[in-house]
Amino acid sequence: MTTSPYTSQSAFDGSRMRVLLLVDLHEGAQQQFLDAYEQMRDRVASVPGHLGDQLCQSVENPSQWVITSEWATAPPYLAWVNSDEHLETVRPLQNCVRELRSMRYGIVRETGGDRPRAGTLQSAPREGDGVIRHALTFTVKPGSESKVAEILAGYAPPEARVDATTRLRRTTLFMHGNRVVRTVEVEGDLTAALRHVSRQPEVRAVEEAINPYLEQDRDLSDPESARTFFIRAAMPPVHHLARGGAEPGELRRKALYYPAKQGCGMALARLLARQDETAAADPASPVHRSTVFQREDIVVRLIDVQGDPETDPVMALGIHGPRKAAVLARLLDGEALGVTGPLTGGRDANRLLAHADMALITDRRAAQS
Repeated sequence: MTTSPYTSQSAFDGSRMRVLLLVDLHEGAQQQFLDAYEQMRDRVASVPGHLGDQLCQSVENPSQWVITSEWATAPPYLAWVNSDEHLETVRPLQNCVRELRSMRYGIVRETGGDRPRAGTLQSAPREGDGVIRHALTFTVKPGSESKVAEILAGYAPPEARVDATTRLRRTTLFMHGNRVVRTVEVEGDLTAALRHVSRQPEVRAVEEAINPYLEQDRDLSDPESARTFFIRAAMPPVHHLARGGAEPGELRRKALYYPAKQGCGMALARLLARQDETAAADPASPVHRSTVFQREDIVVRLIDVQGDPETDPVMALGIHGPRKAAVLARLLDGEALGVTGPLTGGRDANRLLAHADMALITDRRAAQS
């Protein structure tokens, strides 16, 4: 059997997906929860790609419930779960739920395979690197960018060790105009890590300091306000790829911002994912790792690259190959990025790289233990 030269985790593999929503209810809230579920189920059933769901109650603990749903592929689920429609759909749950946790799985094997089903099974188990990646994005008031960058650059990193099985590995913050993107890398439980970070005094101080500059108001002392803000800020990874073998030295971390035309965010993310898959087998590619994050029409590609990306802007941007630059130009909101017209050569690629490049604010790695 041939060993792949890279590892890849992708929402674009075409396989069906199972989502588990773990619910812990407040005492006496069962009927309120059931009423909320009845309101939700019809709205969710009408979402493209949704195949069905089940509501299950724990045999041992009546306050614990599980909602399972099945989706034809991951992209329609991600498009829905990151929308304001989803936020409004689940809002009735907030008052009756003590804790809510979502878990997502690709379906690898199943019984009863004689029934016709939409989608396919995941072709092979994914090979990961033990690291979970996540990103948050939000905007600040125009004119406050330099002050926000100063605040974000000055915070003390939180304690890396969360518990016996979870630790923070790396936190990197970037800005592009008035947009902030924070990426985190975690070993273990992402939810536990994010909860741990939110409770750290140094992190709370920074979050409170930037509150006056946010375009979307939030009150961190109000659980619903904080929850709504972070749900809207979440930007999940839709594709991650890393080359195998020893990590080369002197890797530089870059983030590239690709605002998509309305309704084209998923297609643009898919294009970049496919381009990274193709480039991974090319020894000449300077990109060692790439993660594509996408929320609606916001796409960010985080790359760890050898050398200066400007020496090979086509590879760095993920637009190598015939007609790929033209496809990107059709999907990209060039006006929002400040780059209009076709992408036809090296000069255009250099110009796009300069406009897509996000300013690095801070990059904190946890000490190896």
